[in-house]
Order: sequence, then structure tokens, then C-alpha cells
Amino acid sequence: MTKRTLPLLIGLSLCTAAMAQQAPAPAQSGTTTQIVTTTTRWGTQPPEGALTEDAIKTAIANAGYKEVKGLKFKDGVWRSRARGGNDQWVKIAVGPLSGKVYVTDAPSQLNKDEIKARLTTAGYEKIHDVEYEHGLWSAEADTSDGTDVDLLVDPDDGSVVARSRD
Repeated sequence: MTKRTLPLLIGLSLCTAAMAQQAPAPAQSGTTTQIVTTTTRWGTQPPEGALTEDAIKTAIANAGYKEVKGLKFKDGVWRSRARGGNDQWVKIAVGPLSGKVYVTDAPSQLNKDEIKARLTTAGYEKIHDVEYEHGLWSAEADTSDGTDVDLLVDPDDGSVVARSRD
């Protein structure tokens, strides 16, 4: 009996999993279901007026890093691995306009409430989802004209490093 029950249970489990992945049938009452997906639109290219890749490499060298690997513009900033004077490799992010280097595992000088206050002072509204990760604060907010934006914020002074439409 056990030999017959095990394959049956496995078969039922697979069928249940397959049915759970199928989309629900459309409603019969004439109502329409709408699914909204939010996609962040960080550009694949640095913003207009940004430093060139060579200028970013110079900024990294000026910050004390000897060697850079995998420099790419991603999620609003330049990201890379760099080797410092202590011969240790670290992950870094570099502001596209300022060239300021942020070490991804460095502590923030400002806390979450201070970041919110700085963004409010800069004119942003409805600030939420404020998190510190990868060496920068990230936040979602609305501009004064109501445009929903994603922000990357400097952990030392609370200035906006990068901005993207949400």
C-alpha cells in the first residue's frame, strides 16, 4: 500500500503546484482586473552633464584606489570593485555628477530621519522606503510637481546623488 500511496501523493503535489501557477480565469460578471507593475527607470547611460568614464576613473584614483575592475554604469551610479592602499578589494559606487566615491560597506554618517529631513528640505514630498544599502541611501518620493522618483542619497550630507523616474 505504501508503494502505491507515495507516487499518488507526489503526482497530486505536482498537479497542485502546476495549477497554482496558472492565471485565474477572467471574471464572469463583466468586471475587469488590472495589474499594475512599477518599473524603475534607471538609465543605462550616465545622465546629461555627468563625468566621463575617464573622469570617474580619475576620481577613483584620487580617492586612493590603485586598481579598478568591472566599472559599469548601473542603477544611477558607476559601480565597480577597487583595490585600495591596503591591497584589499572593496565594492564601490561613484556619483555620476560629483565623482564622489562611496564604499558599499561603509557606515552612514546620517540616520534615516536625517535623510528624510534633508530630502524634505530639498523639496521632495511623500518620502518613503528609505533604506541604506550598498553605500548609499535609497528612497522613493514625489517631486513638487507630483512626479514619482527613486533617489540615491549621499550618506554623509544627504544630497541627491542620482534620481530616476519611478
